[in-house]
Amino acid sequence: MQRRHLSTFFIFVFGALGGLLFGFDTGIISGASPLIEANFNLNVEQTGFIVSSVLIGSSIGALSIGSLSDKYGRKKLLLLASILFIIGSAAAMFAQGFISMIIARIILGFAVGSASALTPAYLAELADAPHRGSLGTMFQLMITLGILLAYASNLGFLHHNLLGLRDWRWMLGSALIPSVILFVGSIVLPESPRYLVEKGKIDEARDVLHGLRAGTGEDPDKELSDIQEIANQPKGGLKELVTFARPAVIVAVCLMFLQQLVGINSIIYFLPQVFIKGFGFAESDAIWISVGIGVVNFLCTLLAYKIMDKFNRKTILLFGSIVMTIAIGTLSVLNFTLSVKQAAVPTMILIAVYIFGFAVSWGPICWLMIGEIFPLNVRGVGTSIGSAANWIGNFIVSQFFLVLLAAFNNNVGGPFAVFAFFAFISIFFVIYMVPETRGKTLEEIELEMRAKSKTKATTNQSN
Repeated sequence: MQRRHLSTFFIFVFGALGGLLFGFDTGIISGASPLIEANFNLNVEQTGFIVSSVLIGSSIGALSIGSLSDKYGRKKLLLLASILFIIGSAAAMFAQGFISMIIARIILGFAVGSASALTPAYLAELADAPHRGSLGTMFQLMITLGILLAYASNLGFLHHNLLGLRDWRWMLGSALIPSVILFVGSIVLPESPRYLVEKGKIDEARDVLHGLRAGTGEDPDKELSDIQEIANQPKGGLKELVTFARPAVIVAVCLMFLQQLVGINSIIYFLPQVFIKGFGFAESDAIWISVGIGVVNFLCTLLAYKIMDKFNRKTILLFGSIVMTIAIGTLSVLNFTLSVKQAAVPTMILIAVYIFGFAVSWGPICWLMIGEIFPLNVRGVGTSIGSAANWIGNFIVSQFFLVLLAAFNNNVGGPFAVFAFFAFISIFFVIYMVPETRGKTLEEIELEMRAKSKTKATTNQSN
């Protein structure tokens, strides 16, 4: 029994490795891009495009992978994503100029976007209802761990040109290690039992469920029966996304846009530049600050993993929205009212508070919920739409942050005032739009959605 339980733990760790690579490829470029710029003699616009090109690939990968995963299964597409990670990481490590680096980064983008769309649905479909919050949070935990490992890799390889290869090549190439681990893991991972039932492979689904639920106290046969009931519902396909599943689409897109518009990736990508340009810090000091924030991000997400099944999703989201609004709203005011020297330390502290608010709430829950709120037969497509919205929001924030910073004469209060506005908006979005999913099976969530849709349709007809 202990061996089965341990293997289940490793299933979720391997399943969430796509998140680690997502975070690793997000964080690694922050340290490598200045070195690439100098080595290839690039201008600022070219360097910026190397950073953002991965987001273009991610948006395309996220949008395209969903329908494929509904057709071919989560496991096969996760295996494909791992192969793309390996190809993209190797191509980036050995890129010979601007064009080849852009191609490598777009391939990595396909991989990252695919993983971001696949993994939340896959983990949600493997987890039992009482533990789905914490197990789904493992994806975000892996993202933050990936970012932290990327920062460590940047520091470790900096100024070390090993075996005739420049330091930035080793930074980018270090992503090959988790890529190969994900490849091996994807071979041994089970297929989603929900997908297996959809394809009529009932015996395989039963075997997977019995393995996953060993030692949990959950009844795998009852769960299988509930899944079959949902699988036997009339299939509307994509039509469902614009009919009864439309509220889920709206919630997913708004969750993911707001997760980016509160400014998280401006900090992940540009924190060293904030302290260099905004406060005159030395580069080494600014990089160490980013490492410290990375540690805070990881530890707070670890806290989220521990508490996710103890509190309602909406309660945690609301808490995070309020903390972020207060932290970056205060940060903005201080940077407009204090001198640069006076504002530096409070800014560091308030960014850490903001990271805490984000990491325990909006960071993990958005990815968790897009894997929960869509009906089974369009779950892959639905999570793709939510993930693509996240990448589009990410692209907008990353493209315009430095522009905003320059527009306010390098006063960080300007960009953070914009982020504080969206954090404030998110409070009302959570109160009025976000459904509660904690403690419910995926099938219960879907049946509730169908019941609400029928009630609304009946009301509209009577009117």
